[in-house]
Formats: sequence, C-alpha cells, structure tokens
Amino acid sequence: MFKSFILSYKLKNTYRVNSIIYSIKQLPLIGKHLPTSLYSSRALKILGNIISTISEILNIFLGKIIYILAMIVAILGMYKGNNANNFIHIFVFLSLAGGMLNTYMFNPTKDKYYAMILMNMDAKNYTLSNYYYSMVKVITGFLPFTIIFGMYYGLSLITCVLMPFFVMFVKTIYNSYILYDFSKSKKIKNENTPTKIIWILIAIFVILAYGMPFLNITITENVFYVLFLISVILGILAFRYVAQFKEYKKAYKSLLTTDNVYMVQNTRKSEIIQNNTLKQIELDEGTTSNKKGFAYFHDLFVKRHKKILMKSAKKTAIITFFIFLILVVVVKTSSNTSKEINELLMTMLPWFVFVMYIINRGTVVTQAMFMNCDHSMLTYRFYRTPKVILSLFKERLKTLIKINLLPAIIIAIGLPVLLYLTGGTDNYLNYIVLFVSIIAMSIFFSIHYLVMYYLLQPYNVNIEMKSSTYSLVQWITYFVCYAFIQVKLPTLYFGLATIIFSILYSIIALILVYKYAPKTFKLRV
Repeated sequence: MFKSFILSYKLKNTYRVNSIIYSIKQLPLIGKHLPTSLYSSRALKILGNIISTISEILNIFLGKIIYILAMIVAILGMYKGNNANNFIHIFVFLSLAGGMLNTYMFNPTKDKYYAMILMNMDAKNYTLSNYYYSMVKVITGFLPFTIIFGMYYGLSLITCVLMPFFVMFVKTIYNSYILYDFSKSKKIKNENTPTKIIWILIAIFVILAYGMPFLNITITENVFYVLFLISVILGILAFRYVAQFKEYKKAYKSLLTTDNVYMVQNTRKSEIIQNNTLKQIELDEGTTSNKKGFAYFHDLFVKRHKKILMKSAKKTAIITFFIFLILVVVVKTSSNTSKEINELLMTMLPWFVFVMYIINRGTVVTQAMFMNCDHSMLTYRFYRTPKVILSLFKERLKTLIKINLLPAIIIAIGLPVLLYLTGGTDNYLNYIVLFVSIIAMSIFFSIHYLVMYYLLQPYNVNIEMKSSTYSLVQWITYFVCYAFIQVKLPTLYFGLATIIFSILYSIIALILVYKYAPKTFKLRV
C-alpha cells in the first residue's frame, strides 16, 4: 500500500508540475517567449516541485484557516450569547454538510484516472493509501486552528483536539455509506453531482448551523462529546468497512469515465451550458433596433439574451427589496435593534464592498457574451480590429452597468432610509455618501470585470478557462473584498475614499483597455 501511495504521489506531483509550467507559459508578456521545451527543463521541474510542495502545505493549512475564518469566525459577531457554544455548534453542522460535499474518495480527478484506468494500478491500494493520507491532512490542517480559535472563544483544549477527528469520522461514515450503496445498486455517487436529497440535507445542516444560534439554541461541549462518541463508534465500523471493501475497481470504472475526468469533460460541460442558454435566447424575428453599426449589433444581442443577462439581477433586486422591508419592520418594532443597526450603518460600510462583489453579475454576463457571441465572432479578423473592439466595449460597459445597478439602486436607497429610520445622523453628508458610494462600488465592479475580460480574455474555442492570470486576478479580487468584512471605519470617510478610488480606477482601467485590448482580446489556444 505504501508503494502505491508513493507512486501515486509522484504521478500527482508530475501532473502539478506540468500544470505549473503551463501556467507560467500563459503569463502575459513573458509567456509567449517561453519554448515548449520547458517541460523537459530540469531546473524548471525542480522549481515546479518546490512550488508543488509549497502548494501541498498551503492546501493542508491555508484552506482550513480560511474556512474557519470565513464560515465561523466572521459570522460569530452576528450572534449574542456564548461564543464557545456558537463556535462548536456551527463547526459540527458544517462538518455534517461538508462530509457529503467533499468526500475525497469520490471526486473523479485526472490523477485517479491516470493511475487506476490508464496505468492499471491496484484500485484498493491506491484508494485507501490516498484516503488515509487525506484524513491525516484533514486532522493536521484543522488541529492548530481549532485549538487557537476554539480556546480563544472559551472551549476546552480536549474539545478543540477532538474537533478535527469528528470531521474525519463524519467523512468516513458517509464514504462507507456510498460504498455500501454501490454494492447494492451498482451505481456510484459522484461528489461533484450531488442528488436532490443530498442538496436538501446540506441546506438543512447549513440552516441549522447558522439559524439556531439566533434562537440561542446551540450545541454545548457536553452534547458535542455525546456526538463525538457516536461518531467514533460509527466511524470505527465505517473504517473497517472501507478497508475491507472489495469492489473498488468496479466502483472506479463506473466513476472514472472520460466524460467525468478527461478531455471531453470540458467539451461536454460547454455543450450543456450552450444547450441551456439556447433555451433562454429569444429568436423573435420581429426583434430589431434603431441603433446603427456595432451598437445595433450589441442591442440585438442584449434583447435576444435579456433572460440570461437580467434574470439573476432581477431576482437579486427583489430579494434585496424584501430584506429591506423586513428590516424596516424590525426597526419600527424594536428600539434596541434600531439602535444597533444605526451604529452598524455608521461604521460597517466596508461590509458592502463584499456584498457588492457577491451580487455583481460581471462574470455571468461576460461568459454569456463570450459563449453566445465572441466565441464565434473572434474567429473573424475584422472583429479584432481596434475600432470594433472599442466600439463594442463601450456598448457592453453601458449594459453591464445598467444590469448591476438594478439591485445596487435598491441598496443605495435602502441604506440611507434605514439610517434615517433608526435615528439618523447629525451629518447629513452621510446620507449622500451612503447612496453614492454604493453606486460607485457597483460601477467599479462592472468596469473591473469587463476590463478583466478584455485584457485577459480567458476562454478558448471550447469555452475552457485557459488563463492563469485571469484566475489569479479573480482570487485576489475575492480576498481583497472579503477582507473588508473585518474593517470598521466611519461611513463618511470610507465612503468618500471608495468614491475617489472607483473614479480613479475606472479612468485607469478604461485607458488600459483603449491601449491594450486590441492586442489581448482574442481566443486562447
């Protein structure tokens, strides 16, 4: 079993190194000058191995601390009562949900396909050695952070130490159930395509995780010990079943099909996405426009694709409107809540950077533009001329801003209204800043995503993401926006700073598009 693990680890590492070299070749400016012979470069492979090792370590620890910070610590400030109980309560229910979403065993990855299907490695040895390694990573990755944060919030050391083992047992219990189900039905469950029942269970666990603390109903340490004891008993039986299971080869032959893991996967996904979007396109022959040139071309595109472009923005606007209505009722009926909301509105404007990031439809809209327009049009030389690119960019920017402003205006109006209803402010400039800063954030994200699309166009003809730089910018954008959740600044000063930054960024970004988009807006290979 150990030899199988070493061989599989080398195989996985080789795949990672080649992926890293591929990503380096995709970097702007320098990538196109790097030869294909890099894949045989010993020095670069050593560098790739170092990066791969660092990536493995980060994967063990970084993902876990981000998970705890984002899913638990950042939420605890919303609750009153015992933070120790709230911490363990949320952790337990999210672990139950995560046990079904991230099994480690039934994720059809390429390295598993290469090892068990193409190289015919022993399926049982490969699966068990890698699964045990994954469970060691789970415990190792969670342990320091459950101790640090758990004890900070008042949990005992023994509870903090047991928490990662609870995660391990939950995952193993669920995996043993999947194997048992396969032995009866001969159908394997793919963790990337959960059934409706699984989604319902996950939703229930998430609701229980975050909803019950609002009612001051939480799992205590003593209750956790009972749950942990149950998980140990069931987990030991599950580990035994997993170790003795004899049909791994059959299970993975069913799971590791080329449709799931190999080259046709992305093609099949793109076909499914295209078929779904085609159903939403309005091909009314009477659709027309009074505009001229490429403004006419874009206007027809928007009218025929308005369901795709506007549907989620309208839903978000409606949900946002009802949230504000509920808040209005709450502040009118509870003076204590009214006071707390007023204090939040005067210091928590940075939160709305993340909110506006979440509701922004930039990624969805640019993907629709590529899939249903640029995907075909970029094959024509005239479509890549500076005049056409800049003309369409201007029209698309107007459209994207309008789409994102639909929910943004609800928020921009709602915040000053809530501020007024909760007691108001002595400085009336706060009302104006709240409104304008939300609009500025919405316009900023509209420009940001469209500029990213034009300067780093990430898709190839098969609608596969091929730009590591685009992905990197996406992640940086997410982390920067998420970091603002932890920031508390006076609304007036932060709002003014946001407005100024948005204006400056927009000017710089538009200049970059004007200068570089004619060179960068093309199909990836």
